[in-house]
Amino acid sequence: MFWSRAQHETEAGASPADLEQGAAQAPTHRGPQPGNPVVEAGPAAADEDMDASEHAGRLEPSQKLTRHQVFYILVLDGLGGMLLSGGVNFALAYAMYTTQDTVQNPVRLFQLPNTLAGDAAVTIIVQCILTWFVEKGLVAYDLSKRSVQPIGFIPEPTLRWQRWLFFLPTSAGNDAADVETKGEVELKGEVEPKVAAPARFSTLTSLLQQALRGFFLAIVGFVLLWPAGVGILTAFGKHSGGDYTYADRWTPQVFKFILGGLLGLLTTPLMAAFWLIKAGWEDKSEQNSET
Repeated sequence: MFWSRAQHETEAGASPADLEQGAAQAPTHRGPQPGNPVVEAGPAAADEDMDASEHAGRLEPSQKLTRHQVFYILVLDGLGGMLLSGGVNFALAYAMYTTQDTVQNPVRLFQLPNTLAGDAAVTIIVQCILTWFVEKGLVAYDLSKRSVQPIGFIPEPTLRWQRWLFFLPTSAGNDAADVETKGEVELKGEVEPKVAAPARFSTLTSLLQQALRGFFLAIVGFVLLWPAGVGILTAFGKHSGGDYTYADRWTPQVFKFILGGLLGLLTTPLMAAFWLIKAGWEDKSEQNSET
């Protein structure tokens, strides 16, 4: 009684400022209110904003081949790849053939160690594989910066080997089939063991798969350019001992410049178109899955 009366008198005698200060210091333990739309819509709104930001990273796939896509594929990648590849090969050939004793080891067409025919074959393979990885990164960067549209008017392939070539699922109905199979296993009470591949093994497999596509283009480039290049070199060499010899400059350098430039002009636009077409299929697949 005494303590309750004393407390009542203390509250009655307190000033309004003291009461406001006490109310501000008093902790509140209030959970989310069910009628508060801000609290209820918070996580959903955040997810929608995240999805919107992801889809806003690329332009919509084009319904026809635009002028900008033609300029991007033929001029930026085609002519740009030709000049860059030709210049790099010219510089490498100059450093390779002018910094060694070509009197003891003359530059020949077929015989080792300085063989232009062998150099051309290695150049075609290495350049195609390296250019494949470079184009993969450049096109992905340009797509993310909305510098070019994905190509969206080409139908998605249905043949198994075509889908494998473009890194697509083996069949368009794979996801549905996987879900159906998973449901049947759960109904039967069976648990399918999951074996995760090591990260290093997965990375190595992905790199090998990418390099294999570049090697496919190297085969095409070899068939088109190597026999013609070797045939042309016979006209500029000095026939000696069943082979052809060349000075350390300028025939090897010019040959490598032309070979690298033509190879870049032929293969780089194909690589750029490959990734633009694949991006169009991926975007359309995401749109269909959302609807």
